[in-house]
Amino acid sequence: MAKLLEGRLVVAALKEKQQAAVARLKEKGVSPTLGIIRVGERGDDIAYEKGAIKRCESVGVSVRVMALPQGATQAELIELIESVNKDVSIHGVLLFRPLPKHMDDETVRGALSPQKDVDGIGDGSLAGVFTGADKGFAPCTAQACMEILDHFGYDPRGKRVTVIGRSLVVGKPVAMMLLAKHATVTICHTRTADMPKACRDAEILIVAAGRAGVVGKEFFSPGQVVIDVGINFTEDGKMCGDADFEAAEPVVGAITPVPGGVGTVTTSVLVGNVITAAERMAGCGQ
Repeated sequence: MAKLLEGRLVVAALKEKQQAAVARLKEKGVSPTLGIIRVGERGDDIAYEKGAIKRCESVGVSVRVMALPQGATQAELIELIESVNKDVSIHGVLLFRPLPKHMDDETVRGALSPQKDVDGIGDGSLAGVFTGADKGFAPCTAQACMEILDHFGYDPRGKRVTVIGRSLVVGKPVAMMLLAKHATVTICHTRTADMPKACRDAEILIVAAGRAGVVGKEFFSPGQVVIDVGINFTEDGKMCGDADFEAAEPVVGAITPVPGGVGTVTTSVLVGNVITAAERMAGCGQ
């Protein structure tokens, strides 16, 4: 029976550290603040917004929501982003995407300052991940994978790690972060020959395939650590990951549940990035 790598345990540990960091900042007169920029009233955006606000408030981080109507122009959104870039009282920015179809995602992302890009969506932040420069922030989901490994004591140094997926949200950045930790990394994708073997050979398996249950029993080997990034829903509305949990659980050494795994940690990473951004701006890092 595999060990369950529950996100709530990681969140609790991060919360304690974050509360202490916020207290130190407030002693110096700095109140860490997240600015949320939203266009329109998408239900999933609002649900995530509520969760982010609750998580921020639990550690003492302030939140300012700036919402534009669905019909706002790209110029209006960029003007708002540029004003937030200049606002020294806002330390990090969460920009909800996807944007309305009449807006160009690349142009809008490019307007956000890497120093405030706490969700790691801009090219400047991604460049920092790929070069190892202390610039911007890694995408929160990719960082959440690393936080889980760290919390439960799975050091990737010298380990064989396979990542399924090559997106800029998870696959590529988490591969770079693992390389920075001295892992030997294989990236698998839809054109990979004999993907199951590449996965079985791994000591750590990061699954970000984007399809429910696509990673089956032939992908797993005894003792593996499996981090399942997937969030999918079955026909009956049940949430599940990209890995077949029922097939993996009797075989692998440890696995993140879905729900209750990576997704649970992601918002805490976002909050932590706001605190780090505030520390950098105030010149008082830990």
